[in-house]
Amino acid sequence: MTTKSTSEKKTALLKWLRKVGVWGFLFFLIKGLIWLALGYWVIK
Repeated sequence: MTTKSTSEKKTALLKWLRKVGVWGFLFFLIKGLIWLALGYWVIK
């Protein structure tokens, strides 16, 4: 079992972000914020 170094993890994250793109990132960000708002509304 091998462990990745911090720089390799950072490179993998950057590759993933480039592949998904800004729109994919925004989609998941907004989706997450909506779920948080729904959870808050249900609890309140």
